Amino acid sequence: MRKFGLIGYPLTHSFSQKYFTEKFGREGIKDCVYEKFPLEDISALHAVLKDPELCGLNVTIPYKEKVISFLHDSSEIVRQINACNCIKIRGGRLYGYNTDAIGFETSLVKKLQPRHNRALILGTGGAAKAVEYVIARLGIEYSFVSRRPRPATTDIHYEDVDASLIRSHTLLINTTPLGMSPNTGDCPALPYEAIGPEHYLFDVIYNPEKTLFLQKGEAQGAVIENGYEMLILQAEESWKIWNS
Repeated sequence: MRKFGLIGYPLTHSFSQKYFTEKFGREGIKDCVYEKFPLEDISALHAVLKDPELCGLNVTIPYKEKVISFLHDSSEIVRQINACNCIKIRGGRLYGYNTDAIGFETSLVKKLQPRHNRALILGTGGAAKAVEYVIARLGIEYSFVSRRPRPATTDIHYEDVDASLIRSHTLLINTTPLGMSPNTGDCPALPYEAIGPEHYLFDVIYNPEKTLFLQKGEAQGAVIENGYEMLILQAEESWKIWNS
């Protein structure tokens, strides 16, 4: 039996486990299983890795950066952005990849217009790094917004995000867990009244389908997209990597 799984904490809702379990059933894949590994501390990964049947892992909050110390080798994207969300295990060695970037870019560009040429990336975690990689590659000017701006950076504090800044940045990307089920009443603190039809709001969250962030943007006439397609795309890319 080949085992795959998801590490992170908490893992109350796992898109990956449901997706791969249904995929295995639908495609008649009988020699594979996908499990959840909720790790309160990244050090617990050592015990998970002792399973000789384990062939691959997906990585989610809060370990996309911390897991890198476990890797024996990694892709160029992982080395460049210092965030890993997919691990291939072969012969006791761990190879790190980032499929978030591929999933995000493929989903993002479907609704992207030339006017979406300046972006605010909300959050500075592992998902934000994949988003930054894509946004920079597309030639879009961007700034990070954070509750805890990083020292020696140009990060913007939420308190400093005013209507003028929102109007001049027509692409808003939420990479934080704010608004994720079950805390659906949360959203990033922004002057949503400054959002208009020229804006595009993308939320990497998939549950709920419309976070409060997206609802507020849509109410102002903005184009919106959630993280569901992004998750499907990154999951399929993970499967390709594990079987390559």
